Amino acid sequence: MPETRKTILVAALLLGFLTTNIVGRIHAAGLGQNAAPANAGTTKSAPQTKGGLVYTNKTYGFRFALPDSWKGYSILVKSWSKGPLILIRHPLWTEANPRQDIPIMVLTLAQWELVQEGKLSVSAAPIGPDELARNSKYVFALPPRYNFAFLPGYEEVGEILKRDPLQAF
Repeated sequence: MPETRKTILVAALLLGFLTTNIVGRIHAAGLGQNAAPANAGTTKSAPQTKGGLVYTNKTYGFRFALPDSWKGYSILVKSWSKGPLILIRHPLWTEANPRQDIPIMVLTLAQWELVQEGKLSVSAAPIGPDELARNSKYVFALPPRYNFAFLPGYEEVGEILKRDPLQAF
């Protein structure tokens, strides 16, 4: 009996790992979501004086600082069940060789309050999103498990996010 339990445990762990990996890859690839270039309300501004790039989104009221290596980035706006998901895409991203996007969930203040109270779920993950910044209308958040597909560039995105690159206005 102990050998059977061990086999079942190993099988369950393997199944959990594979499921998480597959779901992460589907999420990262954007399958099942309608992606569209976001031209309205967005601009790519001139480099900062200290170097780097700044993506400005006038529609929702935020700026996002990027390193020079992201010159030529693109913006996609997708929908999740409760609102927009803005993806900042690395210029080397291709269908054949996708890279880690920088995802930004946009929630109203009321939605964010419901998330904090546990009354609104934003994903199947057992953890909630991380707040990046907020303004008087919106909370900008990082989706839970956004990097679980471990795509190329996920470590670079993690380093960018450590610098508090999103400034709301």
